[in-house]
Amino acid sequence: MARILLVEDDTTVREAVAAYLTRAGYDVDAVGDGTEAVQRYAGAPADLVLLDLMLPGLGGLEVTRRLRSMRRDLPLIMVTARGQEHERVQGLQHGADDYVTKPFSLRELELRVRSLLRRTAAPAAEVTDVLRDGDLVVDLGARAVHRRGEPLPLTARELDLLAWLVQHPGVAWSRDQLIREVWGWQVGDASTVTVHVRRLREKVELDPSAPTRLATVFGRGYRWDPTPPEGGEA
Repeated sequence: MARILLVEDDTTVREAVAAYLTRAGYDVDAVGDGTEAVQRYAGAPADLVLLDLMLPGLGGLEVTRRLRSMRRDLPLIMVTARGQEHERVQGLQHGADDYVTKPFSLRELELRVRSLLRRTAAPAAEVTDVLRDGDLVVDLGARAVHRRGEPLPLTARELDLLAWLVQHPGVAWSRDQLIREVWGWQVGDASTVTVHVRRLREKVELDPSAPTRLATVFGRGYRWDPTPPEGGEA
């Protein structure tokens, strides 16, 4: 049974979400503020965190930062109020994998939770592919990425996005296509993809401002350009 840490200061929302996810088969630990959330996770790590961005005291962005320091690939879904696009982008930049906007459907929320957990909990026995591109190694079974032999700290969605692109070199993908293929949504906010691409470039490119691997295809989207073999031609 997957364990979810729910962080929501609105008592009514917190109780409704906790009850729904519990009925859906999850073990839910619900708290009302950011400080307690960090303490709870440190004492009993969760499989996924569902976090309201606007919290009293220790805010959602700082909670995200602290949780990421404990587990870089922790699946994390952020909850924002309608109209808070700037805050939502900030949350994605700080490492949120996904987001839902209030007011939201409890069914939609549970589907987002299920999708993210499914992508991050595939057992190694079922997924054994290792992708290689130059100095980059993506181990799908272990859900680990190494560059030049050193671990590369990626969030869950960053790893999903990188794996998809490396598996389809030379193909230009629109943001809408990546939303469907990587996030598992039929529709979504294109800025989610944009922010994740920006974060991924900072980790896999020698110079993120002049990318040679994760290219922008103007008018289309993004493309992964594989690293030429040593001694070979581009």
